[in-house]
Amino acid sequence: MSNESVVILAGGQGTRLREETEYRPKPMVNIGPWPILWHIMKSYSAYGHNNFVVCLGYKGEMIKDYFLNYRLMANDFTLSLDHRKVQIHNERLKESRWKITLADTGLKAMTGSRIKQIEPYVKGDLFLLTYGDGVANVNMKDLIKFHRSHGKIATVSGVMPPSRFGELIVKGDRVIEFGEKPQTHEGVINGGYFVLDRRVFDYLSTDDDCIFERKPLEKLAQQGQLMMYPHKGFWQCMDTLRDMQLLNELWERGEAPWKVW
Repeated sequence: MSNESVVILAGGQGTRLREETEYRPKPMVNIGPWPILWHIMKSYSAYGHNNFVVCLGYKGEMIKDYFLNYRLMANDFTLSLDHRKVQIHNERLKESRWKITLADTGLKAMTGSRIKQIEPYVKGDLFLLTYGDGVANVNMKDLIKFHRSHGKIATVSGVMPPSRFGELIVKGDRVIEFGEKPQTHEGVINGGYFVLDRRVFDYLSTDDDCIFERKPLEKLAQQGQLMMYPHKGFWQCMDTLRDMQLLNELWERGEAPWKVW
């Protein structure tokens, strides 16, 4: 079992998936019977990472309710109303090793602010970070090994799917320029699945307008402190209704590449 914390950004409003996110936060939109947040956590857990810090914002109370009631929802139980006792039958919970810190990081906070706010909950010299709306079959063991091999502050997984996200200009494995959401370029983009030395907190602020993908990552790239782990396998975000339908179709066909558990 690994000790590194897994930080998941789950506070955004998901405006491009308004059909679903009007009623619930995007990380709680289902793939099959489970929220995409659960799928992300299962993929980390498959590699022994069970210590999660979830950054909450928009409708964060729904995520809190989900995990508070998770054990009951995963099993049959008998409830005695007179004594408020619950007897769980045929315990089927496979996620008993999960330790989940649910941190309210504010409704309007940008990604950098959310990460800075959970600094007290992150233990150890490095931690893992990803977004709460994308799944991948990243080999976490290889990702961490790569990060430790170069000794820099930050590693980002570079992927080559549809554009719309931060493009990475690389020289070898080193990121020399970080551009957020390019309109015309095509190439390797920010796929999330970061490994970060805790020194990264020095680049962040709790101010709501601190965007991790802007000045902090741009500065790290300029200083030669941002490296790219090339992920050539599956990666897909859930940014639109079409993305959600695609992921559900893959799950229902039993062809979900991110299911590594």
